[in-house]
Amino acid sequence: MTLPQTILFDLDGTLVDTAPDLAGAMNHVLASLGRPSVPVDRVRHLVGHGARALIKRGLAETGEPRPDLVEPAMPLFLAHYAAHIADASRPYDGVERALDALAAAGCRLAICTNKPTALATQLVAALGWTQRFAAVIGQDRAPRPKPDAAHVHATLAACGGDAAACVFVGDSATDAGAARNAGLPLVLVSFGYSDVPVATLGADAVIGHYDDLLPALAAMVPA
Repeated sequence: MTLPQTILFDLDGTLVDTAPDLAGAMNHVLASLGRPSVPVDRVRHLVGHGARALIKRGLAETGEPRPDLVEPAMPLFLAHYAAHIADASRPYDGVERALDALAAAGCRLAICTNKPTALATQLVAALGWTQRFAAVIGQDRAPRPKPDAAHVHATLAACGGDAAACVFVGDSATDAGAARNAGLPLVLVSFGYSDVPVATLGADAVIGHYDDLLPALAAMVPA
């Protein structure tokens, strides 16, 4: 099986179900403001655009939106999340098997995430994945975050990848936009945090399990 030389992955909702710990941090903020909590299953459709957007959406879900509360809540959110970053976050089924197979095939793997780099690398380390990825590039290490192509190009530069032999794997419209803007083929997972049907996002392939990733990637390599 011939595979692309470089695979760029989104993190939250693509490799790892981080919603339980993100919900914990958001609900910690909401509790400090006297607001009710938001169920984890609802949070899965609120994440993917960064901590500020998550707090903003959490406030809108639980009463008056109060945009003036978002920035003051950020330190509390980030401190709680960092302290509980992998309490309940788990890789999706088949992820580690797929990453092992890609590594064995000589593929270069990197993470392109809108999570802050420090939190992304902390999560990767907590999962024992530090050696799996040639680079982890959060939004703070890119000139402009996804869906801007600059984030993709920064990740490729950091991992030594070539856009001409690269595929992006994600779960959302943000990832679809990033891949499209950078001219990369795209695989989307159907089980992530997209707030719109992934079938509408123009991916080259949509997979429902990581056992399907390698065949999908191989189909994107010119014969």
